[in-house]
Formats: sequence, structure tokens, C-alpha cells
Amino acid sequence: MTGNPSEPVGNFTIDDDVRNEEVGKPQVLVDKRETAYAVRRKQSLRARYIFGFIFFTTNLLAWFFRDYGYKILHGLRHIAVCGEKGDECFHAGGVLRVSLGCFIFFSVMFASTFGARKLHEVRDCWHSRCWILKFLLFLVSIVISFIIPKTFIQLYGEVARIGAGIFLLLQLISMLQFLAWCNSQWMPDPQSGRCLIFSGFFGLFLSTISYIASFSGIVLMYIMYAPHLSCIINIFSITWTAILVIIMMIVSLHSKVNNGLLSSGIMGLYIVFLCWSAIESEPQNEKCKTPKKMAENGDWTTIVFVKDEAQLEDDIPYRYEIFHFVFSMGAMYFAMLFISWELDHPTRKWSIDVGWASTWVKIINEWLAASIYLWKLISPVIMRDNAIHHEESMQNVHSLV
Repeated sequence: MTGNPSEPVGNFTIDDDVRNEEVGKPQVLVDKRETAYAVRRKQSLRARYIFGFIFFTTNLLAWFFRDYGYKILHGLRHIAVCGEKGDECFHAGGVLRVSLGCFIFFSVMFASTFGARKLHEVRDCWHSRCWILKFLLFLVSIVISFIIPKTFIQLYGEVARIGAGIFLLLQLISMLQFLAWCNSQWMPDPQSGRCLIFSGFFGLFLSTISYIASFSGIVLMYIMYAPHLSCIINIFSITWTAILVIIMMIVSLHSKVNNGLLSSGIMGLYIVFLCWSAIESEPQNEKCKTPKKMAENGDWTTIVFVKDEAQLEDDIPYRYEIFHFVFSMGAMYFAMLFISWELDHPTRKWSIDVGWASTWVKIINEWLAASIYLWKLISPVIMRDNAIHHEESMQNVHSLV
């Protein structure tokens, strides 16, 4: 017989062409679904840059209100909450109000995207699209912050110090995650199948560069910021930083730790940077610091990593609520940078993060970073020794019984 073979089913027959078409339909649906998920994933990843632009724009707005708002925005002086001369909506007050508006916006985004896990959820659509509505929400958040009484703004300023501290802790956690990633990528692992020669030499190269940069930075800080013996604070800060770098190097090389020099070298470079940033935050009129026209060390080098941990095709590429929580804390952090962590202290034009409060915040952050890193190195050793002693004591008890 000629023609397509057929298969009887009851009183009907199914041709092969029809059967192939029916089989192909699920595959077409799968392809369309994968394409849709790929598009939504790209939208989700692209949204991070848009939110980052919004955050950056808010920083510029806060700077504008602090340094130029009083001269340009005369209409705000007639708002009751801005005071008789409008001072409460400009300078430090203006920075806190813009920061509060940014905090409100990202807090709403945090609450509205909390628990989102799949790309087909409505919360994913709200996070990655609907930009006109989010732009209106941002404008409303800023406007609300300028009709709130001064008392609440002062209270927000006190809370913002805590939020800024949380942001610094998040920055430190991100740094530790980065160090763990460097170790996993560039330190030789005998149990892995990677090329140990290349990874080992590259890790050694990075370690050497990090330590050379760290100790060179320490020497330069002695030359630039400790020209006299009377510069006690600078001498102490630089010397203690050098001691911390050496301690981290020794602990990393200890036989019980054996963590290598790469992570300790990068961490040493990081705390040297924090020490330099702290000294740069000292008031410009200090005799132990070279005066500059403007402070350019605004500490905008904050590192925040949001891991992409998608396991299934319909999983979101990163945790939306964590993303927005970091930005909400960042809103408090940039407020502290612009007002130098002091709510009522006037700041110089074009200055960012300058003052003794800023200096000591960074010094404490440096010590905390080194302490947490050292604890991360020695805690596995301590817990392992405790476990061994516990097993030995249990064996002794059983032997006595």
C-alpha cells in the first residue's frame, strides 16, 4: 500500500503526521516557556542597574539639597515644617529628608517583593517591570519626606546611624564572601581536578601584589600623615594597622589553619584602605594632614554582592528582598556620609564624610573587619579541638565504666 501508514483506534485511525504533530506540541510549549523565562530573567537582571541608577540619582539629589538647595529652591522656605528660614529642608536637614524618601521607597519595595521565588509570580513583575508606577512611588516617597515634622526627621537621623552601621556590616560580609570566592578560584586544592600549577602561581602572584601594596601603603601613610611625633592618633592607627596585617599573615600560615596568603593579603589591603580612609576623614585643619581643596574620599567603594543562585529555570536570579534591604540601609549610609555622622554639625561645601565622628567610625570598622576575619580563621580550629577533647573525655568515661 502507498501513502502514510495509519493506526486504528476504535472506529478511527490516527495518521503518523497527526501523531507527530501531537507529540511536537509539548516540545513547542516547553521552548516557549523557556524563552519566556529567559526574557524575564534578563529583565530581572537589568532591573538591578535601574535601581542602582535611582540610588545614585538620590545621592546627587541629597548633595544638591545640602550645598545648593538653599540658594535655588526658594519655594521650600514657605513650607511650615522647613522652619522660618527654610533651614530644616536644606543642609543636613535636606540630606536627611532625601535619605528618608529613598529609605521609604526601598522599604516599600522590600515589603512588596518579600518571599518572591519564581519568575512567573506577580512580585517578579513588580520588581522587574512597572517602572512608571515605581517612578511615581519614588516621587511620592520624596514628597512625603518633605512634609514630615522636624522631630521625626531628627529621630530618623538617630536611627540612620544604626542603619548605616548595618550597611557597613553587610559590606564586611560581602568582603568575606569575596575572599572565600578568591580562595576557591585561585588557591590550589589537591582534591579538585583543576590545574594546580596555574591556580597556585596566580594565587601566589595576587598574594604578593596584595602584601606589597599593603606595606607600601603603610609606609606612605607614615610619610604623609605622621610627619611629627605629636600626631599620636595617626601614628597609633597606622602602627596598629601594620600589626593587624602581620597577625593575619601569621595566623593564615599557621599549620593548624593553613589558609594560604591570598585571602589574608587581600584582607590586609582592605584594612589598609580603611585606615587611609579614616585618616582622610579627619578635619582639614589638622596639622597632621595635608590640606586639600575638597575631600574626594567619599567612601563610595562599598562592595555589596548579591549571589545569583538560580537552580531551576523559573527561579529568580537573586533574592529581591535582600537586594532592596541593602539599598534601604544604603540610603541611611549615604546620609551619614553627607553629614559626617553628626546631625547638627555644619558641613563644608563639596566635603563628604569629613569629621572626627567619621574617622572613628572607619577606625572601628577596620578593627571589626580584622577581628571577624581572624575569628573566621581560628574558629574551625577551636571547634575541631573542642570536638576532639570531647570525644577523648567520652572515651575515658566509657573506659572507666
